Formats: sequence, C-alpha cells, structure tokens
Amino acid sequence: MTSAFWVLEGMDGCGKTTQAENLVAALEADGRQPLHLREPGSTGLGEGLRAMLLDKKRADWDPRSEALMFFAARNQLLRELVAPALAAGHDVVCERFTPSTLAYQGQTPELRQWVLELDRLVVAKQRPDCVFILDLAAEDSFARVGGDVGHDSFEARGVSFQQKVREGYLSYAQAFPQASKVIAVAQRSIEDIAQEILAVTQDRRS
Repeated sequence: MTSAFWVLEGMDGCGKTTQAENLVAALEADGRQPLHLREPGSTGLGEGLRAMLLDKKRADWDPRSEALMFFAARNQLLRELVAPALAAGHDVVCERFTPSTLAYQGQTPELRQWVLELDRLVVAKQRPDCVFILDLAAEDSFARVGGDVGHDSFEARGVSFQQKVREGYLSYAQAFPQASKVIAVAQRSIEDIAQEILAVTQDRRS
C-alpha cells in the first residue's frame, strides 16, 4: 500500500480543516492510518512559531522574516513527522504548506523567488502528491473570519491583502498544474467539495 502526502490550502475561512478531517475519515474508512497535521504547528517548534506569527498584537515584520519562520516550522514538520510517516506507509494530510507562504509572504516577484528558493532548500523532494486549493473570493474570506476584527495577524490585514493572497494561490496552481487542484467552494455544500477531493485521491487510496 503506497502512502501519499495530501495538502489542503486556501483562503482563511475556506473550509480547509473540515475537508482535511473529511479526507482523514475517508482514509481511515479505507483501513489506512493517516497522520493529520497543520502548518505551522504539529511539532513543539511549529506550535511555538505559530503562536508568535498569528499573534494579532505583534508588530509587522518583513515578509522575509515571516517566511523564514514558516520554513523553520516546515523543516521540523517534514523531518520529525512527515518523512517518518510516509516511510512507514502512512498517508499524511496537512493543512497548509509552501503555497501559503507564496500567497502570504511572496506578494512581489522578488519575494516570490525568495520563497521558492527556501522551498528548494527545505522541502527538496518531499513534495505533496497533490495540493487542493479551496478557492474563495477575498470578500467572502474576510467576512467568514470576522471582517475588521479578524482572529489573527493575517486575517486582520484587510480585503486588499486577502485579494493578493487569493491571486497568489491561483498563480501557484497555474505554475504547478500537475501537482495542484483548484476547487471553488462558494455556494457549494461541504459534501460536494469532499466528493471532488475524494475523486482525485481515489487512485492512491485503492
């Protein structure tokens, strides 16, 4: 039984956690033992960096500094959890990965190249089998997470920032069409979205 590495991505409020849980449940129903992770997080280092990065009261940092922190958490996640799980034959379902860093910290051509170089150094060959990008309009994302009283430092940056985030995700999908799947989520049921994800993963689950 071949293991697989699946990533759920998208705007805040798009339903990543719900769909990750649905995929994990489907894998378990298939008799598999998936590992459900989140970024940044799931390790001691990752959770510590998560608390710092998402603190709404923190100062604004240079995007490069933020990217380095995200990749430090990602490196630990890959080495401590992802690689051992895949080697042992377990599937991995992860909420967020490099596409998030590109979308949030890579909003200029120069920053995008910076993030891609970090990805080359840190992620190397440990790449997801597929990245599911749950596409949601910036205005809908902003509203779903509480509007002007967003819950974390990124959610509180406003609609214009969130629009750039969405553009970053769609640009990633265009650049890596073989390793990503864009799924529109507006006006669709949770069950309908889950079925589309399961259809993509079917070959690796059978």
